[in-house]
Formats: sequence, structure tokens, C-alpha cells
Amino acid sequence: MEKDTEDKLSALRKGLLEMAVLKVISARAAYAADILESLGNSPFKTQEGTLYPLLSKLRREGAVSYEWVESEAGPPRKYYSLTKGGERTLKELSDYFKTLQTSITNLAK
Repeated sequence: MEKDTEDKLSALRKGLLEMAVLKVISARAAYAADILESLGNSPFKTQEGTLYPLLSKLRREGAVSYEWVESEAGPPRKYYSLTKGGERTLKELSDYFKTLQTSITNLAK
């Protein structure tokens, strides 16, 4: 794949990362390492340095909340879950993504 195309795809993935993270958290409360693992099996693979600022942003916006849970394997872990606002945001982003998908498909008709 050409570098120019890869750069464009990278920007597209980065723009969709918030929706991907919300989708992972919507399935179950998740620890950051769980989120990274889920994303690692997808085109949205990312690193802690990207995930933690995004989780902080989502928390400030009221889309996610967190709870400290004791861990047998070390210090307490912060588990993230969607708030009602996060559920609404995920639905809006998903609906808009579907609209974009349909629109792009229909452009060729």
C-alpha cells in the first residue's frame, strides 16, 4: 500500500477510535488493558499513550465513568463503563457512521 494511502487510512482510523473504544466498553466494564487487547485484534490497535487521554476526555464529557476494583494481581484497577450519555453518544456515532456508509455506497449508483 502506498504511504499516502496508508496516511489517509491512519487518519480515518484515528477519527473512528472514539467510537471503537465506546463500543468495547459498551459490551462490559473494561480495564484499560482489556480495551487495548480488544483493539489489538482490530484495525484500531493503539497504545496506552493514546488510550488514556481518550478515556480522560470521554470521562470529562460524561460518556464514561470508572470504578476502582481491587486486584489480586497488584494494585486496584480502574474499570470503565458507559454512562447514559455514553450510550447516547455511541448510538449517535454509530448511526452517523451507517449514514456515511450508505451515502458512499449510493454515490456509485
